[in-house]
Amino acid sequence: MTLAGYAWLIESLRLFAFPLRRPAKVQPVTRIKRIGETLAVPPNIAPASDDLLGHLLFALKHEGINLAILAQALPQIPAASLEAELERAPNGIYIRKACFLREAFTREELRQHSPVRGAFVPLFDPELYVTMPGERNSRWRVEFNGIGTIAYCATVERTPEIVALLVHDILGRAQDFIQSLPSGMMDRAINWAYLHETQDSFAIEKESPSEDKARKFIQLLRQAHERIPLSEDYFVHLQNATISNPFDMAVAFRHEQNHLASGLQGAAGVTYVPPEPDLCSELMVQLMALGNEAPGRIDPLIAAGIISFGFVFLHPFMDGNGRLSRFLIHQTLCRAGALENGLLLPVSVAMKREERLYLETLQQFSRPAREFWDVRWIDQGQFSFDFTGDPAIYRFWDATPGVRFTLEMAKRALEVELREETIFLENYDKVVRTVNEAYDVRGSDLANLVMMCLTNNGTVSRNRRKQYQYSVQTEVFDYIEQVTQSVLRQQELEKQHGKDDDE
Repeated sequence: MTLAGYAWLIESLRLFAFPLRRPAKVQPVTRIKRIGETLAVPPNIAPASDDLLGHLLFALKHEGINLAILAQALPQIPAASLEAELERAPNGIYIRKACFLREAFTREELRQHSPVRGAFVPLFDPELYVTMPGERNSRWRVEFNGIGTIAYCATVERTPEIVALLVHDILGRAQDFIQSLPSGMMDRAINWAYLHETQDSFAIEKESPSEDKARKFIQLLRQAHERIPLSEDYFVHLQNATISNPFDMAVAFRHEQNHLASGLQGAAGVTYVPPEPDLCSELMVQLMALGNEAPGRIDPLIAAGIISFGFVFLHPFMDGNGRLSRFLIHQTLCRAGALENGLLLPVSVAMKREERLYLETLQQFSRPAREFWDVRWIDQGQFSFDFTGDPAIYRFWDATPGVRFTLEMAKRALEVELREETIFLENYDKVVRTVNEAYDVRGSDLANLVMMCLTNNGTVSRNRRKQYQYSVQTEVFDYIEQVTQSVLRQQELEKQHGKDDDE
């Protein structure tokens, strides 16, 4: 089966690229259309098998912008080929985009037979991609409207799922929800969010923070509202505050190669290798500039997803990258002014409940990237790393999966985690108030028993009855159960009534 467009470029030029989600293939169809995971191309429309520029222009027209492939392919196209096509169609949209990108990638100026005229064209189609207001190149009358720069750029497709999540206005709903709560309830819900965001962010890394470490991380989360600009010094400060082992505390971005590993022995256990230190430092400068700029220019949750996943894929420290990547979601939202009144969306709580989906989202980048590294085992814990790919795979990456996941987790953090905790607090208050009216029970004992009863579906366990038998009367245990079960039943009835109203 004959390939076309990007798939043809990858195979013919032996480019280093991630697998295409929808490769173009020549098939017996009458028009270009999607068939499953293929872009079917009629034989009469497909470029000739030796037409390098033809396949590149076909890709730009029908497959969108893939900068990782274009950065490798365009320098291999002779300047004369582009200049000849430009002379034939001096104002053609796709040849102008190709010329603009080739000059940007090679810094070699192409010859124009006459000045380009006509309206400016966006490099990324705003109907297909999330874009940022960008720089206009008057020579080619092309606007670079990617999320980043020509040196580092993330791509986010406007998939139906992402569009629907954006329409849902998660951040607006979060603000409305928090402001609808009584002030005391608001403070308790937010305090719960900070505590559990901290605990679950560490839990994802299979760690349990000490009381001191948890307190420091909560303090960092609260400081995010100060909107401190991203810088290497700030990142070092954040990393030091999240690490327990003093030997793992960084003084700068890493100067050695690191990797992620599974439980398997040897090179087979290495699951991801981030860019080498020099490239990592260069791209971190780009990511930090994007992190300081993007939250005010695109949807804050999209910016948060890009900065968070972009950071973890660069892995600029030897330890602590995972926690910092999740912290960056909160930091980005604060930087955009999207979270007020100290609000925090407990996305790590949602991620902890969706750990498999989180891992699968990370693997959509980490697995194909791993294929471009020759890793050899030297000795216990010692490896050699030889990068066999092209830096473009780290410079230009598809952030669509990470953004979708971030939006989904933010929605869950609001509509499940925060709402469930608020309902729990309301139920707790009702039970405590009712029991207090009937019995005189020590406050701390009552608080513990009611929380345990609520989390145990309205039952005080035998162990708890035994634990508190010398400070709480026997009939109080039964009464706590009775009141709790009544409150839970009422809650279930209200939930069912709400469903009926929706229908």
